[in-house]
Amino acid sequence: MALKVIQKDMEELKDAMNMMSGELAILTKQQSTITDLLTEIKQLKIQTVEQAKKIDFLENRVADLEQYSRINDVLITGLDIRSSYSQAVRGSRSDINSEHEATTKEQAIAFLQSKDIDIEKENIEACHTLSVKGQRGKKVSLPIIIRFTNRKHKIELLKQGKNLKGTSVYINEHLARILKKQNKIQATWTMNCKVYIKTKDAPENARGLWIRSLD
Repeated sequence: MALKVIQKDMEELKDAMNMMSGELAILTKQQSTITDLLTEIKQLKIQTVEQAKKIDFLENRVADLEQYSRINDVLITGLDIRSSYSQAVRGSRSDINSEHEATTKEQAIAFLQSKDIDIEKENIEACHTLSVKGQRGKKVSLPIIIRFTNRKHKIELLKQGKNLKGTSVYINEHLARILKKQNKIQATWTMNCKVYIKTKDAPENARGLWIRSLD
């Protein structure tokens, strides 16, 4: 009788061990799956970081190329240009655009020369107003883009910008991006369409930092 009880207990114990072995196998398989998923997630994170670096590099390259295309440009703001299409009302759209560019160039040159700024019409490749979102139809002074035939003439004009002191007109480089920082920057300036900054904690004789990214 006692032997039968022992045999029964042994069989129950064996069944329990078999069940535990099966559950352990399932847990082992699940753990392996989780490990594989964690490895895959880690690889995806690495790929994401690498892709972010590539995107950042490409964005900087695009910004550099865009800025290089504006290397001979200056941006004039605050100058009120009066458009006159009287000679092209019956002409084609290209005639109107040509007259608009001509009158914009002439008025811009006339104003700058009235402020003792040396600028020659022959050194200008193009001159036109820049449309501003949300300002269409409003009486506002639109920014004016002047593209010179070479960088030398642009730099000469920028150096004479101090002659506009006391007016509401400003001359700046035509930058592809706008730098906005608060409470960390002591001074900002541009040179050849590159933005430089000097931080407040920088030594007095420290050189400016060239900003390639605004992030």
